[in-house]
Formats: sequence, structure tokens, C-alpha cells
Amino acid sequence: MSRTQPHYFGAGPALLPAQVLRQAAIDLLNYKESGLGLGEISHRSALAVEVVDSAKATIKQLLSVPETYEVFFLQGGGTGEFSAVVYNLLASFALKTGKKGKADYLVTGSWSQKAAEEAIRLGVDVNMAVDARKWSANGKSYGKIPDPSSWNLGNAEETAYVYYCDNETVSGVEFPYVPEVPEGVELVADMSSNILSREFDVKKFGLVFAGAQKNIGMAGVTVCIIKKQLLARPKDADLVALGIPLAPLVLDFPTIVNNNSLYNTLPIFNLHIVGLTTQLLHDNGGLKVQEALSNAKAKKLYGTLDSAPDGVYNCIVDKACRSRMNIVFTIPGEGKEKAFLDGAKARGLTGLQGHRSVGGIRVSNYNAVSDESIDVLVDWINTFAANA
Repeated sequence: MSRTQPHYFGAGPALLPAQVLRQAAIDLLNYKESGLGLGEISHRSALAVEVVDSAKATIKQLLSVPETYEVFFLQGGGTGEFSAVVYNLLASFALKTGKKGKADYLVTGSWSQKAAEEAIRLGVDVNMAVDARKWSANGKSYGKIPDPSSWNLGNAEETAYVYYCDNETVSGVEFPYVPEVPEGVELVADMSSNILSREFDVKKFGLVFAGAQKNIGMAGVTVCIIKKQLLARPKDADLVALGIPLAPLVLDFPTIVNNNSLYNTLPIFNLHIVGLTTQLLHDNGGLKVQEALSNAKAKKLYGTLDSAPDGVYNCIVDKACRSRMNIVFTIPGEGKEKAFLDGAKARGLTGLQGHRSVGGIRVSNYNAVSDESIDVLVDWINTFAANA
């Protein structure tokens, strides 16, 4: 059971390690000689619970998750978390203070923008502590993270959480540091597209979440890591009295945690992919090794683009916050980008079209993208530049 390894750079769903796919294909047919595949077994069976517990344990080990934090899984992707964050973080703040809290959003790309818009739609008093569009030439696009000295963070006593997206897949912007927030305010991070590509200190966060379909596994599973004390909340009647919306049970963190992520029918096969992927990452040396690999691949790509003759490629993101996961650039000139993409496709290089909202070229450099694929792409970038 094999395939020719593709040179695929799609932003998500993304490439998976061939080793993981081979094992998953076997397990989809007959898991552990049970006679049933993983897409068929009950989510409440002992085999399914083992899949949940195993994936959870490996993630805890990879990220050195403290005992004061809980790892759990749910559905809805990153977009579902835009809402879940509101319901759950406001509830925990209400227990702590007896008030309906406000929220700061650091908007540095389209995904944090969507998250802020959803919070506003759900009735949160949102403070746009950062709107990075103000730092662009046209006042509309993203490509820079303003210096923290310019951020307009709200009153710490009234702020339930500060929200940011660690890596913006559309804009190619990645935070090179963990944002500093006032003491007592919870930091919430969307790490959907760069989690497990580098080490980070879980203790700096109240909540971290990530859709699985970039570096962790398949679409259909979202990984959450939350400070256990944030799972406590007032009675529903008290939340209603404060004007805080009640979470649907499928997004209610205490409900999900109390049921070991199995309150509803979790896609066990998809979660098994998470377990296989994280175990392979652990076996290959963990996040310290993966971070070095990710950095080296990104450095090679940016170095190639920057060394091209002037005017061939336009790297549109400020160097201080260039994403290691999503390298975005444009190619000035009528028909040039189409020619680049056509030539790439002829060489087996696919998934390079920029997001439909911004166009251009986007190279997604996730964990499963090999050095060989990067080298083939680098060769094409150089060839195209030489003939431009």
C-alpha cells in the first residue's frame, strides 16, 4: 500500500505523513483485529476510549502540558471555537467577578478578524486592541504586527480574555513571540495552522485551540488545551441574568471534559489520525526537532525569494512577522502568477494558489511537507526568476 509522495502545499486540509496514512488505511478496514474498522466502532466502546486517551496523552507529552490544564477534543473546527471562546470564557469570568466581561482582540489577519466579528455578533463588548490593517499602505490589508507599545488593551479588571491568532494562514503573518497580557487576564490563542511546529509555554495561556487539518491530522477534530480553573462557571440562570449567552452543549467545555470528549459522536477515525500523527512526531524527536526542521524549510524558501532579481517576487509580509507555515508572495506582471502556477503544476507542485480573498501565491510549509518537496519548489522558483 503506497503512493508517489506528492509535492503538495495546500493550506488545509493539508498533507499527511505517508506512514500515518498507510497505518490509518489498515485501521479503517480492521482495527486491532476487532473485525470492524475505526469508522464503524461505537464512540463509547473501549477501543474508542483508548483512541481518545492515547491522543490526549501524546499531546500532553509533546507540549509538556501541566496537570493544571485539560486536553480535550470537539468538533466545529476553528470557526466553531470563535463562538465557543465567547460562551466559555465569559462564563468563567462571571464566576470570578460577578460581571459580564469584555474582550480584547488582536486582529492581525482574516481569521482573527472573523473571530472578533463573531464575538460582536454574540453580544460581546469587543475592544479591537490591535487592527493591523491601519499599518498597511491601503488601510485594508494585513502584513504587519504593530509594536506592542501601540496596542490599546482594555481595563484588566473588566477584560475576560485577550484573543489572537498565532499564525494567519491567509495573510502569512505569524507572531514571533507570545503576547504579554495584564496579570489576571486570560490569553486565548488560535494555533490551528502552526501548533506542533514549535515549542511554547502552555502556562502562559488560558486556552489554546487548533483545528486538526494543518499539522495534527484530518478535518473534523479540534484540539483544545484549557486551564482547568476556567471550566468552573455560575448557574445558567446567573449567566442569563448577566446577559451572557448559554453555550450549546456541543460547545460547552465542562460538558465535553466531563464526558472525556465523548458527549456526542466524536469522529474516532479522524481522532486516530491525530494520535498517529502526534505519536510519529514524538518518535521523531518531538517539537525541538520539528521546530528546527520547520525553521530551516522556511528559511530556504524566504532566502530563495529574497535573492531573486528585483521585481520578480514581492514578499508582502513584514520580515519581523513572516510566517514559517504559510509563505505568501505575489508576482507582478500580467499573467505572471498563472504562468508560475502552470509551470509548478507541470513539475508536480500543487496547492500553491493563494487564498481566494487575496490571490497571489501561498506555500504552506506544514510538518508533513518534506525537504525534497521544498527543494523541488526552490528549483522552480529559481528557474522562473531566471526566465522572467
